[in-house]
Amino acid sequence: MQEFDFDLQSIQAARELARRGKVAANQIAHFSEEQIDRILRNMVEAAEANAEVLAQMAVEETGFGVVCDKVYKNHMASGLLYEQIRDKKTIGIIEVDEKKQTIVLAEPVGLLMGIVPSTNPTSTVLYKSMIAIKARNAIVFSPHPAAAKCTAMAIKIMNDAAVEAGAPENVIQGISLSTMAATNELMHSPEVAMIIATGGPGMVKAAYSSGKPALGVGAGNSPAYIERTADVPAAVRRIMASKTFDNGTICASEQSVICETCNRDAVVAEFTRQGAYFLNEEECRKVCTLLFRNGHAMSPKFVGRSAQVIADAAGISVPAGTRVLIGEQHGVGDAWPLSYEKLTSVLAFYTVDNWEEACDLSIALLQNGIGHTMSIHTESKDIVRKFSIKPASRILINTGGTQGGTGLSTGLDIALTLGCGTWGGSSISENVGPEHLINVKRIANGLIEPDELVAHDELFAKYHPELAKKHGACAPVSAAAPSEPKGVSGITYSAGCGCCAPNASAPVSDGERKSDVIDAEELKRMVEELVNAFKGV
Repeated sequence: MQEFDFDLQSIQAARELARRGKVAANQIAHFSEEQIDRILRNMVEAAEANAEVLAQMAVEETGFGVVCDKVYKNHMASGLLYEQIRDKKTIGIIEVDEKKQTIVLAEPVGLLMGIVPSTNPTSTVLYKSMIAIKARNAIVFSPHPAAAKCTAMAIKIMNDAAVEAGAPENVIQGISLSTMAATNELMHSPEVAMIIATGGPGMVKAAYSSGKPALGVGAGNSPAYIERTADVPAAVRRIMASKTFDNGTICASEQSVICETCNRDAVVAEFTRQGAYFLNEEECRKVCTLLFRNGHAMSPKFVGRSAQVIADAAGISVPAGTRVLIGEQHGVGDAWPLSYEKLTSVLAFYTVDNWEEACDLSIALLQNGIGHTMSIHTESKDIVRKFSIKPASRILINTGGTQGGTGLSTGLDIALTLGCGTWGGSSISENVGPEHLINVKRIANGLIEPDELVAHDELFAKYHPELAKKHGACAPVSAAAPSEPKGVSGITYSAGCGCCAPNASAPVSDGERKSDVIDAEELKRMVEELVNAFKGV
């Protein structure tokens, strides 16, 4: 029997995943809202029951983060997420406008591909599975090789729970033979309709270059500005809670702190009191040597590590209980490595004289994480207005970047895929949810006869009176006076050919048709027919 190279085997396996996933996508596309909700509730129960096991597996396999924090991430990506999305309209009729006589329908995208980062390997699977199913899509995952085992377990738990509740087989799958060739094959698979890319810049760029619609995110390099009116102890507490959560592995976590000359001493003292250690110049150099390679690329060895682990590796003696390492910087760019993204327990520290300098510095820092997130700690509404124009999709006020950006401590949607807009080369600037994983179909009833458009257009007559007069002269004899705008009757609204709608083929006699204008009652009847068609009644 001929044996194939591992990469060739992985490509074939990826093709089979896509084919099976497409079958599941075609099947779940016809599920009702009740069926989908039942599946989601079972997925939540399974995810919550296994949240701790998955968190432990993730930390053991990758070395990144903190178990208890990853448990909460898993809870966020399942239980909390469900409570947020349960009532969102992603199936069937999602909007009716009686005045415009339009009906808006949600249709699934099909088979999704989800790219999973090593920093959030299990919570990302839970989150993307939930929003995919909510929108009636199937999904196939590409795990990060450094987190293949825990990611595979999360995929199995989600798929088993979904199938147990009535979902099609293989509705949630993942690559088991993990290679770049397999990931590339999935990206270009004809069965895959859309890619949700969460990961490094290279992977996100590859997703956007695949020729498929993609929802990707950019790098984060969030500055946190402690303005002179800020409550310093509260601001420091929020930043520390954010930066230490899962050892800084969330891309919305703070990467730099900016304070003013007038509150610098208070800020430094408060950070020290709450467990931060300020590195001297030589210690900072040692830490940067560990954190970065090839310039300012993060070394995986120290992503998501505790301050103590990093200090020990750098040969630095820090006080017991040190939670974050802070290095003072005096510029942005290659000469100041801490000005770049650090998904670990290390912060850059800057001092400015006023808000104008803080503004310029924030923009400079955001160029290395443009479009993502910025935090401001202030009691001044005027400062909030001034900083609202910064090139970040999330401007967070008086909260931590991690919890605020992901929607845990703010009114933003709960998400682990945070769009960066066109600033960051992303197709979306929102927190990604199920509403981004649907196609929107609009059924529009005719309001004006096509050959009477000009006759009814007062604005056209205002700007082009001669043409309007000429058009009126060309109107049919029977239309000497323009009729009032009216609806075009005889339309049967159905999910497809109309054969499922009640009495869809029954002719309507002139006697039965009292008016060509579709009133509210008739529109309501049409909507009911459409609902019945979706339900197969």
